Amino acid sequence: MLPSNHLDESEMLFKKALDHLKNEFSRLQVGRASPALVEHLSVEAYGTTQPLRSVASITTPDPKTIQIQAWDKGLLNAIERAIQMSDLHLPPTNDGVVVRINIPPLTEERRRELTKVVGRLAEDARISVRSVRQQMNTKFKEMENAKQVSEDERMIAEKKLQEKVDSYNKQIDELAKKKEQDVMQI
Repeated sequence: MLPSNHLDESEMLFKKALDHLKNEFSRLQVGRASPALVEHLSVEAYGTTQPLRSVASITTPDPKTIQIQAWDKGLLNAIERAIQMSDLHLPPTNDGVVVRINIPPLTEERRRELTKVVGRLAEDARISVRSVRQQMNTKFKEMENAKQVSEDERMIAEKKLQEKVDSYNKQIDELAKKKEQDVMQI
């Protein structure tokens, strides 16, 4: 396998790390209602556990409210229970037609905690990128030792890989900075 194939593979893995970070950021509660806060919750429905998004429509009628309308009204209690059992710490309101969740404003202390979480998630993404770089560099060296590539080709491949790492780390930093600003914004 040529170094370019490994570079393509690393690009794919870097994108996965970035997508995972975006997904994690979307789940953070930053004082605004977002369907991403609840759509991953598991609901007991029809004898099995299903994601909330597959049994109900999730909307945000205003910036502070999440509204969940079950396709089957019999599931409203199960949806309410799933929200109560989650780590959201937000009380649902079931009116018999829809389940509503009101998002309270964040306190200064909670905002500071969330910025730490943002930093930790960004660092996890950077660690993933570095791990991929290390794996690929090891593969490049193995290829050189097996005489599949020359030392010059290995050095060029490592340089291209490092450029990709720098690019993705920059994107991670930008995402983290933007998310921290969102969290601290009142």
